[in-house]
Amino acid sequence: MIRVMLADDHEMVRIGVAAFLQLQPDMEVVGEAADGCEAVKLALELRPDIILMDMVMPELNGAEATAAIIREWPEAKIMVVTSFLDDDKVYPALEAGAVSYILKTSKAQRIADAIRDTLGGQTVLEPEVTTKMMQRMRGVERLPHEDLTAREMEILLLIAKGKTNQDIADELFIALKTVKTHVSNLLSKLEVDDRTQAAVYAYQNGLVE
Repeated sequence: MIRVMLADDHEMVRIGVAAFLQLQPDMEVVGEAADGCEAVKLALELRPDIILMDMVMPELNGAEATAAIIREWPEAKIMVVTSFLDDDKVYPALEAGAVSYILKTSKAQRIADAIRDTLGGQTVLEPEVTTKMMQRMRGVERLPHEDLTAREMEILLLIAKGKTNQDIADELFIALKTVKTHVSNLLSKLEVDDRTQAAVYAYQNGLVE
């Protein structure tokens, strides 16, 4: 049996999650904590297989409770189950040692599956959390041209080659007015004032040779 402990300051959440998990043939809820300090104390006493940790709780928040548990019990497997995807919740929790991070709005079966996967050594993350972590690992923010549509990028490259709006309209078989709209949009996204600056941007960022 997978021994699960719940840490959440909302009693109804604990009741609902516990009721569902008790229906799973391979799980049992061995303890419930209503605040961060109680979560630390109970986790170290019970040593459950998985701890489901809320992020916003009295006394200690989820990240602080996670860090306290991991300091005393590095092998603990903590899965954050929360309503928040803010940077000030996600990063501290994962840096503190949480293995997985999913939302309370997830389907109940997904939470159960995530418990099994986390116990099995996998990391289960919401897609938004994965994106945040990838961007942080890259160590760079998105570049302005990454927000251009495919058509806007196509037009930017033609501008960089010295094409006029009429040239672009003829080459792409679109109306001149449409070209002007795309040019206006891409200048705004690139945060440049005119076509010349847009062309310079394209060359500086290696979009054209």
